[in-house]
Amino acid sequence: MDERAFSRVAETYAGRLYAVAYRLLRNRADAEDAVQRALMKAFAARASYSPRWAVSTWLYRVLSNVCIDELRRRRPPPEPAPGHGGRAADGVERADLARALDAVPREARLLLALHYVDGLSYLELARVRGISVNTVKSQLARGKAILRRALEN
Repeated sequence: MDERAFSRVAETYAGRLYAVAYRLLRNRADAEDAVQRALMKAFAARASYSPRWAVSTWLYRVLSNVCIDELRRRRPPPEPAPGHGGRAADGVERADLARALDAVPREARLLLALHYVDGLSYLELARVRGISVNTVKSQLARGKAILRRALEN
């Protein structure tokens, strides 16, 4: 993939990559940095890209690794950012969701974001994370169950 083709790919996917990074990292600056690092890593490794994989799968895999590295670096996880205007209840709901997501293990949280926010299929998730489809299904089920319990409390 030449430089011009990579630029087009980066422009096409930057918004989607940012959405995933923001949902995982819950910080605008960290999400922007993660996307930049992921795109730089992908660009540096563009010669290793295989057309048998969807470009999006490859980029999501690079991004997910960058985000997981960032989450591992953080101790303890940051508090969710307060809502930007709107009703007070919206801020409370966001805080409740952020608290509930903190209870979900990192890998399951990543899979939940990629599946429910970006619409990746089980097979795409398996490819992005390098795991089996059955593992994807079980981690999604576990993540949803933990999320549900945390939101009920």
